[in-house]
Amino acid sequence: MARKIAGLQRVLDAPALFSVAYGEIASSIYVALGIIALHALGLTPEVLALVGALFLVVSLSYAEGTAAIPETGGAATFVRRAFNDLAGFLTGWALFLDYLIVIALSALFLPHYVAGALQIEALGRDPWDLVTAVAVIVVVAAFRLVRRSAFYRYGIVVAVLDLITQVGLVALGFAFLFSGDALTQGVSIGTQPSWHQIAFALPLAMLAYTGLETVANLAEETRAPGRDLPRSLFSGIGLVVVIYVAIALVALSAFPAKNGTTELGTTWLKSPLLGIVDALHGHVPSEFVDALRVYVGLTGAVILLVAITTSISGFTRLAHSLGEHGQLPRAFGRLNRRTLVSPEAIVAAALISIAILLGTSLLTDEIAFLASLFSFGVLAAFTAAQLAVIKLRFSEPELDRPYRAPFPVRLRGVDVPVPAIVGTVGTLAVFVIALITHAGARYGGPAWLVAGAVVYGLVRRGRGEGLLERIEAPSENLPETHFSSILVPMKLGLIGEEMVATAVKLAQERGAKIEALYVIRVPLDRPLEEEGGDEDERAAASLAEAQLLGADHGVEVAGETVRARSIGEAIVKEAERSGADLIVLGSAPRWRRQSRFFSPTVEYVLRKAPCEVLVVAFPEGVMEEDGEGSQ
Repeated sequence: MARKIAGLQRVLDAPALFSVAYGEIASSIYVALGIIALHALGLTPEVLALVGALFLVVSLSYAEGTAAIPETGGAATFVRRAFNDLAGFLTGWALFLDYLIVIALSALFLPHYVAGALQIEALGRDPWDLVTAVAVIVVVAAFRLVRRSAFYRYGIVVAVLDLITQVGLVALGFAFLFSGDALTQGVSIGTQPSWHQIAFALPLAMLAYTGLETVANLAEETRAPGRDLPRSLFSGIGLVVVIYVAIALVALSAFPAKNGTTELGTTWLKSPLLGIVDALHGHVPSEFVDALRVYVGLTGAVILLVAITTSISGFTRLAHSLGEHGQLPRAFGRLNRRTLVSPEAIVAAALISIAILLGTSLLTDEIAFLASLFSFGVLAAFTAAQLAVIKLRFSEPELDRPYRAPFPVRLRGVDVPVPAIVGTVGTLAVFVIALITHAGARYGGPAWLVAGAVVYGLVRRGRGEGLLERIEAPSENLPETHFSSILVPMKLGLIGEEMVATAVKLAQERGAKIEALYVIRVPLDRPLEEEGGDEDERAAASLAEAQLLGADHGVEVAGETVRARSIGEAIVKEAERSGADLIVLGSAPRWRRQSRFFSPTVEYVLRKAPCEVLVVAFPEGVMEEDGEGSQ
């Protein structure tokens, strides 16, 4: 059996990682700007710059950790490596909370951008924004259940779209809206905003910098993690911080803080970038503003939709890592052959994020509550991650570190990076501020960790393993062996009959259905649509026999005839179209006497197939005259 095992592959280079990093982190401004401005008032640019600098420092530790341990799981992975499985799990569990809140907030804000773009007022009001948010999460999760994510393929498009939108708004804003007087209007540090408001805003600003974990979770899929991860992180984060501060300057110029508030955090709370567009009225032609409103609104909706998709993918990758290491039930660690994620993880991400949305909708200030919950999870994880990087410098000094965080200082004979020390102190300080000023962080965060500890304890007890015991992932992660759909290309003669019989047997054992595909190869000198005469009749007869055999064994067999120049290409395209889990092919022995073991068709399918391939090889003397007619 020649197997094509689905798994995480190293396919991402620096440009793809940059697009993911920028797209993920830069999408946060569509959600975070209004809630930060509501509390930081005229100091919003300064708060974003300060937290952005802290975020950049933290990324240095992340770059070292993920480059040294290029596995999926992000901070949870190197915290587990540095300390123990319980510490790694709690870090991962805290990060689960962040993924879920990004999903929930992105889904909640999305209908407001659509409503502003298309002037559908009802869509931006309760309860229709909540209903739409739930529907969006369900649709994205359902799509992810049946299709493999390829966000790194379109990530560069989203990143470019995001960058064009944000740079365009900054350029228009500085040209028509920027005002130094407006930025200082009503600003009196300690009064407007008060010290409490500033302290309250600092943890909230962490919401503006999501996505670091998503990029770290891609370490196992990066071609050169030691080089590409740091380069992508630093360039993406640096650009985001600059643009964020510029957007905040424009937004506060358009909506200066007055009487302890700003329209940016009230009227435009759930679509702040549309507020900037609206402020252009009177400065540029109204037709241009209307067109820009549609563009920014729909672009924002698309970017938030991508944020939901990538956050679900990040959640499932983290769940996969925890499941592999005995920290979650085994089902979370098994990869589905088609989607490369655990279906249980997708369902869990969707259901819990929806529950969070519905539960917090009853609160008077659900956005601030969710943002404070996010700050609890991200700050706890960031602090643990940097401590892990420091600990690994002592416990595993010989660990290969393709990238090392800069500015080392000598402590007890070991070089310890200053950024990790500064980042630990900074994130821990903001974490304490969050606990003091935010009810969500103070009560909701610890409650979430307690729930996680219960889950972890039950999992370890069920496995008969200790809480601190280190469990290594299996050396080879084989996807689940369930087939729901089997594609069998038809071939005349004994080999063809054996292939169909094999497929029927597999389908019978697994309750799967079969698609029998007959490919009529059309030479280049003949029109592709030209009817084949005898060939059409043979195809119909062959498919009829396959359906009869399936009926005799209680297996559903659907028949399909296609014309193509290349049989192998036709098989692969049909497998992609139908979502087949397995392709059954036959291999005549004559090919084994040549330089190649399989026929060109079989080799093509083995290279290109989107699913597992079963090749049935036959002994000498069986249909030696079979040519390349079908296989």
